[in-house]
Amino acid sequence: MTSLFDCRDESALLAGMRQARGAIGRGELIVMPTDTVYGIAADAFSPAAVARLLAAKGRGRQSPPPVLVAGLTTVRALVSDIPEPIERLVGAHWPGGLTVVLPAQPSLSWDLGDTGGTVAVRMPAHRLALELLEETGPLAVSSANLTGRPAAVAAHDAQRMLGESVSVYLDDGPSSTGVPSTIVDATGLAHGGTGTVRVLREGVIDRAALRAVLGDALEPDPVEPA
Repeated sequence: MTSLFDCRDESALLAGMRQARGAIGRGELIVMPTDTVYGIAADAFSPAAVARLLAAKGRGRQSPPPVLVAGLTTVRALVSDIPEPIERLVGAHWPGGLTVVLPAQPSLSWDLGDTGGTVAVRMPAHRLALELLEETGPLAVSSANLTGRPAAVAAHDAQRMLGESVSVYLDDGPSSTGVPSTIVDATGLAHGGTGTVRVLREGVIDRAALRAVLGDALEPDPVEPA
């Protein structure tokens, strides 16, 4: 049976976090608040849990979920290289709405889907999300919605879409921005590569903010039609 906890109430917060940790440990799904939109989360190192997440959203393996982390130290264990420009970029925008695609450590025992040997990582700027990540370790997290529907900006929105496929819903009120994270692909710079950072999705962090840190390491801006 699914449960929703209003984390703005201290007693419900403690119970909700305890239930969420237990659900993750059992390979079940939770919905959690982040600084962008609500996310549906699973243990990143449980292939069955990740498969459950994709099925709940109506997605296939060709759409692997990003991984949320509590900090850069965890990222270093998940990726095989963090290019210096990306160190600066995450230093400027983490915690926050920036997701970075990097080569994954080939020795990791996980299965996020058809990743092509990469992983998309983000450190959210949300106290409950960070507290949970400190306790559970990395979580595979995608926006809490059915594929093709708007991302949930409130826990009840997520519950209406995802229903009993999720064990625990953590409600912390409406999302502060409602805008998804910006996703960049930095694999072209990894291991001494001479490529550029590509913007895969424009979100809460705009290109101007990215270029202020990356300079020419960011791909050229798209040409506006005449």
